[in-house]
Amino acid sequence: MKNILIAIALLLTAAGLKAQNAGHTIIDGQVFPFMLDGCGDTVILATLEDVSISSPRQFANDDEYKKYRKYRKFAAEVYPYAVEAVKVFREIEYYTDDMRKRERKKYMKELQNDLKERFEDPLKSLSKTRGLLLIKMVERELQIPTYTLIKELKGGFTATYWSTMGRFYGYHLRDGYKPGEDPIMDMVLDDFNVSYQVSK
Repeated sequence: MKNILIAIALLLTAAGLKAQNAGHTIIDGQVFPFMLDGCGDTVILATLEDVSISSPRQFANDDEYKKYRKYRKFAAEVYPYAVEAVKVFREIEYYTDDMRKRERKKYMKELQNDLKERFEDPLKSLSKTRGLLLIKMVERELQIPTYTLIKELKGGFTATYWSTMGRFYGYHLRDGYKPGEDPIMDMVLDDFNVSYQVSK
């Protein structure tokens, strides 16, 4: 009987200790609950964003693996520009939907000047492969060829000019993103989420 009472006392003491070893902490301005485990380690409880889990990549040879590593490195470098491009496009779609033609033209002109100032220099210095990955990221997300995007935003003459210029660098702006055309690129782009929804 004495042993049972000691065991109950220990359980109640442990429960009391656990209750005392819990609380809240602030990380980057957000409040998270925490508790101490049996070893005295702090366990922070938080809801994580969606996580993408994929199986290890399989490659036919070393050249494919090297291409994958190169694409992955370059895609990480241009990723912020792709996210911004998709964001700008989605916002243009949303905010100009009810605008008259003249208002839309004025809005686009102001936006173009702002974007040119912010992005012209870094985008000019991109290598051919980095530029291709950037274009394909955007086309894949929007499901629209770059030629069509330019035509909708700037007109047919400008779209034709950039399509012609793109051919000098091996870009086919009228074709758009085609899954399966470059399986290594598909693998890399699967790992980069550039989607954006306008908050209403």
